[in-house]
Amino acid sequence: MPQSEVKLLEVKEVEKIFSVKVGAFEKKDLHALNRVSFDIYKGKTLSLVGESGCGKTTVGKVILGLYQATKGEVIFRDEDIAELAPSKRGDIQKDIQMIFQDPYSSLNPRKKIKTILEQPLRIHTNMNKSERREALLSLCDDVGIDYSYLERYPHQFSGGQRQRIAIARAMILKPELILADEPISALDVSIQAQILNLMMDLQEKFHSTMLFITHDISVVKHISDYIAVMYLGEIVEYASKKELFKEPKHPYTKMLFSTVPDIHTPLATESVLKTGEIQSPIDLPKGCFFQNRCIYKKESCTLSHPELVDSGNNHMVRCPVVLK
Repeated sequence: MPQSEVKLLEVKEVEKIFSVKVGAFEKKDLHALNRVSFDIYKGKTLSLVGESGCGKTTVGKVILGLYQATKGEVIFRDEDIAELAPSKRGDIQKDIQMIFQDPYSSLNPRKKIKTILEQPLRIHTNMNKSERREALLSLCDDVGIDYSYLERYPHQFSGGQRQRIAIARAMILKPELILADEPISALDVSIQAQILNLMMDLQEKFHSTMLFITHDISVVKHISDYIAVMYLGEIVEYASKKELFKEPKHPYTKMLFSTVPDIHTPLATESVLKTGEIQSPIDLPKGCFFQNRCIYKKESCTLSHPELVDSGNNHMVRCPVVLK
């Protein structure tokens, strides 16, 4: 790690297990997160990439306090917040804010935009009415919201406008850490780039740190400093953006790259995109979780679970076969 980079948040060996019904009288453990560990550095963006159901959003909710970790630690500003509910986080809560995937359901339809944006200032600051008004208008300029929007309701806006409002609500307190959970996936392709550029501009202006959660590996190339690839509740590869795009190593990461259209390789090859069912998170195998979809599978892959190993330049990979 370069000396100029300082850890803002550390996730250490976090597990999250849900008890789910599998029959009329039987319950089993669903392993949503399996010993997940990573660091987020101040002013940087870590992108968490993986298919739906891999545990990306669960990580965000554990950090935010919406879920309590079954095991492990979440260290924010030298304090373990893994088991703290939002109501018990005090000043920490205002410094960790989330941008949700769906701008249609994340805004209260019964409140005006002015009230939605002003409420965090009422709760977490001692600003008077004129100071709150000045902060609102300044933020409107930053996110591209017309002042007249403040007197309207969420249903009067398009998806892109609503997401700008949701971003403004997350940024109004100038938090240290932003959790962005698929913030552009519900938007038209024509405005996704605008929202990404807006988020990067705001991050630079307010010197904030971001955990960017997405299923689309082509998106992270523009916004990330570091990338962690998740599969079935665990990180299978971690590297800087430059390292990962230069040489993806884990078979699952290669599969994700193969699904991105390219002028030279427009279609994924069958050898890389091997068919196979996604393993259930309820009854996990003894060996590698990716074994039933992997073209490099060997007998050893079924016998023991691989650890995350540094292949050089802090490029972490959970696959001993490709590292030989």
